[in-house]
Amino acid sequence: MKNMSTRFLFLESLHQTDEKKYFFVKRLIDIIGATCGIILLLPLFILIAILIKISDLHAPVFFKQIRVGKNGRNFYMYKFRSMCVNAEEQIGSLLAFNEIDGAMFKMKEDPRTTNIGKFIRKTSIDEFPQLWNVIKGDMSLVGPRPPLSREVEKYTIRELQRLSITPGCTGLWQISGRNNLGFDEMVELDLLYIEKLSFINDMKIIFKTFGVILGGKNAY
Repeated sequence: MKNMSTRFLFLESLHQTDEKKYFFVKRLIDIIGATCGIILLLPLFILIAILIKISDLHAPVFFKQIRVGKNGRNFYMYKFRSMCVNAEEQIGSLLAFNEIDGAMFKMKEDPRTTNIGKFIRKTSIDEFPQLWNVIKGDMSLVGPRPPLSREVEKYTIRELQRLSITPGCTGLWQISGRNNLGFDEMVELDLLYIEKLSFINDMKIIFKTFGVILGGKNAY
């Protein structure tokens, strides 16, 4: 019996060591990948910033929003502005038109979206500033999508498990159907990702994300 307990303790220790190695290397890859991404995409960032300013000289280029990260910690998530300046103030009047079940809001023909916003949302370019969130450590390249506080307030105990790891710019939800999937399906995909954490899965998701971005499927 004592030998059995010792074996279990050894296996648990081994698992914890592997997990620490995984998260250490994952963080290293996040920093290198996000830094390279910002450098390579800088000309595109400048072009998008100019187009956003042309569409509305008085509006900011970037949009920041409080999101909920690992263990419920709040942080500002950055995006290129794709909606009108008072978009957040209008959300209450649009909740009845939500096209996704559960604690998340999505509307295909959202009236708050600007002309340039429709393009950058379709191509997911609006999400690229989140590379800065990755460098800061708020987000990872791969992980569950960071939710809004109002969404987390409606979470069940099971859904709260999404917050057990650092949220990501992309994940299983984005490459498996994105906005065509319901909230419950997104949760199940995130929990599946957390259950099967591995470098191989992360790399598969990153490479498949490129295909999704180029195809512009299910993005709005």
